[in-house]
Amino acid sequence: MKRKLAVITFALLVVIGAGTLAGCQREAEKVSHNLSLEADNFNVVRQLTVINCIGGDVLFQMTGKLAITADTEDNQLEVIVEDENGKYQKHFIGLSDNVTYVVEDKAVTDVDKYKYTLNYNPKMWIPVGVDKVD
Repeated sequence: MKRKLAVITFALLVVIGAGTLAGCQREAEKVSHNLSLEADNFNVVRQLTVINCIGGDVLFQMTGKLAITADTEDNQLEVIVEDENGKYQKHFIGLSDNVTYVVEDKAVTDVDKYKYTLNYNPKMWIPVGVDKVD
């Protein structure tokens, strides 16, 4: 009986400890996550500038609603762009040891650290038919 009580107490302490550690996220981390989520959901206008570090020349610049992923395995940026008609295009930008990039948010975003939004892709819903039972 004492052993069972000790195991239950230990399990309870582990759960409380994990909950406490999960709640210790800094405010800056929450805001950073929310800003990234807003950008990846095409709600933020960003400007991407690719720069040749040797000559200091701007090689490429793109402005719009961009979702940007750095693919380190292939040494490239994968950029998905939403146009004014709600259509998407994907672009690849190769990176090398003398090429870097800067991403700048062009619009101020009002981000609430306590609010979240669930976004569903309507094309991913599986249609379900319901038969009427008499």
